[in-house]
Amino acid sequence: MSATGVAVAAGASAQHQHPPPATPPAAAPPPQVPLSPAEPSTDVVSLSSRARGVVNVQTPDVPHLPWKMDNGVKVFNLIAEPVRTEFLPGRAVDAWGFNGRMPGPTIEANEGDRVRIIVDNRLPELFSMHWHGLEIPIEMDGAPGISQEPIAPGGRFIYEFTLRQNGTFFYHSHMAMQEMMGLIGFFIIHPRQAHLPRVDRDFGLIFQGWAILPNNTIPNSLAMEFNWLTINGKAGPATTPLLVKLGERVRVRLVNLGMDHHPIHLHGNTFYVTGTEGGRIVGGGREPGNTVLVGVAQARDIEFNAENEGDWMLHCHLPHHMMNQMASMVGPMTMREGAGMRPGAMEPGMGVAEGHALGAENGPAFGRTIGVGAEAERPVGHAPMGAASGQQQHAGHGQPSAPGAQLVPGYPQDMYMVMDDAVKKPETYGLAKGWTGGMMGMMTLVRVMKPALFDKIAELQAEQRRRERA
Repeated sequence: MSATGVAVAAGASAQHQHPPPATPPAAAPPPQVPLSPAEPSTDVVSLSSRARGVVNVQTPDVPHLPWKMDNGVKVFNLIAEPVRTEFLPGRAVDAWGFNGRMPGPTIEANEGDRVRIIVDNRLPELFSMHWHGLEIPIEMDGAPGISQEPIAPGGRFIYEFTLRQNGTFFYHSHMAMQEMMGLIGFFIIHPRQAHLPRVDRDFGLIFQGWAILPNNTIPNSLAMEFNWLTINGKAGPATTPLLVKLGERVRVRLVNLGMDHHPIHLHGNTFYVTGTEGGRIVGGGREPGNTVLVGVAQARDIEFNAENEGDWMLHCHLPHHMMNQMASMVGPMTMREGAGMRPGAMEPGMGVAEGHALGAENGPAFGRTIGVGAEAERPVGHAPMGAASGQQQHAGHGQPSAPGAQLVPGYPQDMYMVMDDAVKKPETYGLAKGWTGGMMGMMTLVRVMKPALFDKIAELQAEQRRRERA
């Protein structure tokens, strides 16, 4: 099948039994229909949808993908291309994404919809799109060399199928290393009738890990160690909080595409896991909890009643995933014979080979680190450091320390960096002064608030939108 041709599937895979679609499939391969800036819609929730109890999914920091109706088919356009983004203000990253965004814009549709997704490849290499979790004809699966030829640079492939499921799904490149460059986006399919109990707020979060050397902007997709951890393309404290009114029922959709599993923990609330990348969990398989393990390529839907007012952290509980620009800079591991960091030691941990392959510098290491002063096997103990070396190491942590701290074994460990003004936005209104100090890496907030504060923030959001349009 040509990478630039049009392929349209007529039916579902034979091994699956599903209810009939709400709209009939197209009878013939349709022409390409470009989106008009004046006409596309992202409003999935129509009056009939509201009657079914369905609410739009909010994906903070990630826009929704517009669509246009063509003879009963919802038409979307996706462009795979290089994207320059920021994890934090001033921290530029050269990733790959869709339609100028990373992660790509959220596709939101309804069970029974017929969709046509026009995919253009503006990457410098072959590309293919996979619709993760969707039960669709093999011709539309996007496995390069199996179900289609890869899309050549400058080429196009048109996917078309009927949505016979509902739940949390996602789209991503099926070229493995491209996944590590950021080529992923949500594909949310709403049910014909809202699941019970109905939710008042519905959010989506994508978790990703990155290996980026200091003074570099390009992720190392070969690395096995990750020093930037993001939610919807932002690292804490730049992640946008989830806003909830006190007493509302909330769903949060969690998707992980990276090299690490993530135990996602929510403070102050007990939730139930209600769905996976396979759809809604039915029967008695739900258990209460406040931490859920989201494995690589998995989705987990959690739901809870927001009855506990407060600004609650939601984060990966792996300690190394609650940091930004992480390096091995704890205790005496940062020292080389008591006199500073080992030059160039980060590169081996990030997957860049140095020296002779059999040399001592590439010998046994302490484990999965990104290597600043901690990669080579050498005698290092957690003994107290001298005052001079301790002062030298602590100078970069930007926080006060106790008298004699340098003599405490293992010191220093954590950094506490306040940057409230740098990440100020309407959604952070009313947070405690210094709230950003403990927010790094794969962390965000679920703000459960009284209606008055919620409405005030909504006014600030509307004012910001007016300024952006002006």
